[in-house]
Amino acid sequence: MSKVERLYHLHNILNQRRTPISRQDLMERLECSQATLYRLVGELRDFLGAPIEQDPETRGFYYDRSYEQPFDLPGIWISPGELQALLTARQVLANVQPGLLEGELESLQGRITSLLQKKGVEPESGESRIHLQHVAGRAVPARMFQDVLGALIRRQQLNIRYHGRRKDEESERVISPQRLTQYRNSWYLDAWCHQAEGLRSFALERIREQQRVDEAAKEVSSSVLSAHFDQSYGIFSGPAEYVAELRFTPEMARWISEENWHPDQQGAFDQDGSWLLQLPFSNSRELIMDVLRYGADVEVLAPDFLREAVAAEAAKTSAMYS
Repeated sequence: MSKVERLYHLHNILNQRRTPISRQDLMERLECSQATLYRLVGELRDFLGAPIEQDPETRGFYYDRSYEQPFDLPGIWISPGELQALLTARQVLANVQPGLLEGELESLQGRITSLLQKKGVEPESGESRIHLQHVAGRAVPARMFQDVLGALIRRQQLNIRYHGRRKDEESERVISPQRLTQYRNSWYLDAWCHQAEGLRSFALERIREQQRVDEAAKEVSSSVLSAHFDQSYGIFSGPAEYVAELRFTPEMARWISEENWHPDQQGAFDQDGSWLLQLPFSNSRELIMDVLRYGADVEVLAPDFLREAVAAEAAKTSAMYS
């Protein structure tokens, strides 16, 4: 009989009795030693929360039935290690976006913490050992994030007032949320825009007002979403029209050769130890900014218009310090 089977059997025995049952009877029925019996009792009481009591005279075990709700075993059992991992994951997610795990999961965290403390595990250790450093992230109000996430999960349309940066204009739209993406410490909502009748990406911090609409969201397949949003470099959507060819110096190659800039990138070492990187793109704006970060440690080989654009931006920067 396995440990789990013994725990279930012990629970059923105690649940069906109204009087204490002796240790000897339990050992015989569970086919275990006294030491194993006490370990099972401790597991059932301390980890699973069973109301087990021991009669002071007979030393037999019984369930305390003074509680309003009768005790029953949970459908899923989780080990202390799994509980610690779950709590740590919850803390990491809460750090990624304030308000992400409010509500039901707050009470779940309390229950997990209580179970861990009963097992002698310090729940704060996971949080203190994992540090997320957010650089240049754009804050998103917790309430707005909850509304967007709720519409996304419940597959509802969303009415938003959105301020676009490029035109510096506000517009009202009805959208069908498809997925949330965190990119470079900022959140983006990929959605079907019913006004534009097409897929669009919205920066969450630019949503000024939002309201869920009691209408089912239009469904867009994951393959269509990927084809629209994931083919090109960076946050810009649309099919990739060009392939950038970059050459990093041998010194910088030690880092860049282990980085993933795009799922479809191609990279190889040249004879002199430099790293040759090829990646698809459509809009060059973000790629230019990333290339400029590496200064003289990277050279654009192709296409020519990208090489010229990087050179022009580098010249402007140099002129500022002349």
